[in-house]
Amino acid sequence: MSTNIVVPVKYVPDAQKQRTFRDDLTVDRTDSILSELDEYPLEAALALREAAPEAEVSIVAVTIGPEAASGAVKKALQMGADAAFHVADDALAGSDALGTAAALAAVIRHVGEEHGGVDLVLTGLASTDGEMSVMPAMLAEHLDFALVTRADGIAWVEGTTGLALTRPGADATQTVAVSFPAVVSVTDQANEPRYPNFKAIMAAKKKPSAVLTLADIGVDPASVGRDAAAASVRSASERPPREAGTMVHDDGEAGTALADFLAQNRLL
Repeated sequence: MSTNIVVPVKYVPDAQKQRTFRDDLTVDRTDSILSELDEYPLEAALALREAAPEAEVSIVAVTIGPEAASGAVKKALQMGADAAFHVADDALAGSDALGTAAALAAVIRHVGEEHGGVDLVLTGLASTDGEMSVMPAMLAEHLDFALVTRADGIAWVEGTTGLALTRPGADATQTVAVSFPAVVSVTDQANEPRYPNFKAIMAAKKKPSAVLTLADIGVDPASVGRDAAAASVRSASERPPREAGTMVHDDGEAGTALADFLAQNRLL
């Protein structure tokens, strides 16, 4: 029995660098990388495939975005995904979460048509640029799939027809089971993503990777993009520079000076 897993991935600005905005108030994605939080669902998908060697498990990475977003699916293929689909269409520029979810759901359906259905969608906890954490629920609603969020443990249950999942809580850990089809979001505590070796990087060059338009996945361009967005950015400004802190030099009275500073700022 085959199981088809789809992992949505996103090309995001490098968090180690200062984020900048273009004149139209969209984020400048010139120096971007695969979202770190998307590596965990990818690793989870690879681990599921390795845990069921007798089953046929297909892993497909999907992304939407400009031409440069191909870097996200390229990294996914290098990590071990079998194929990738990249929706690149100028009409997508400025899409909010609603438009993005609609387009992602459409490309996931397209994957299902190409691969004989989709059983499981594994997502990250959030994207490292938007940090909204709404995409898993939106995808589940669009696709009419079951939804489990914040999974930090994933294993097969009942052969390969569902998953056993653990979810962390404030006072307890939940153990739940979900049958396919399902959308599951994975936390950054679920695993340790693998680093692609040279052999995997070279093998990725031979894997199928298709670039699609909105027309290819049946999405009306007027339903996505900046003009269709329910929310928009009105202004953006750089964060003010951090002010220098108070230096306390120890001349024998540093402890007293530090205590006075904490008291004055009501930190005691």
